[in-house]
This record gives sequence, structure tokens and C-alpha cells, in this order.
Amino acid sequence: MDDYQSTWRELIASEMEAHGETWADVVRCSLNDAGLDRRFDCGFGGVQGAPFTLWTKARVYFPAQYDGGEWAASVPREPCDEVSHHVGGGG
Repeated sequence: MDDYQSTWRELIASEMEAHGETWADVVRCSLNDAGLDRRFDCGFGGVQGAPFTLWTKARVYFPAQYDGGEWAASVPREPCDEVSHHVGGGG
């Protein structure tokens, strides 16, 4: 299996961990379990992951990509002082 294979569940979990959240914090997700667990090539070349939006108590998660490389990004759900960098362009 390619080193760039992943699922949205894995990529979202990584982003959640970076912000101190877990799946227990999820309020709603536009993907069902099958969509979250579908493996795809998240490496460079072309977008393969399904679009989604996922809300937790504190954040909103969504797909990001640069040159076909895909990952989960997030922003705060409520207004705050956290700044958002350009999604897909680095920081």
C-alpha cells in the first residue's frame, strides 16, 4: 500500500489532537462512517478525498489541499483571537 494512503478519520483525528479535541467532541459531520473510513491517496497529484465539513464544540474541520496533497484543517467555531493562515499554501 502506498505511504500516502489515509482516511479522513485518520487525518481529522490528527488535526483534532493538535487542538486538544477528540471524536467525543463531534457535534455533526457531513460524512457517514463509510465516508470517514474510505482509504484514498492523500499525496500529491490530484484530489481524491470526499468533501466534508465536521463541527465540534470548539472548531470546524474541512478538507485542505495543495497540489493534490490533502489534509484536514480547522478553524475556531466562535470568534476569537486565533489567526488563520492561508489554507493550502503553508504558513
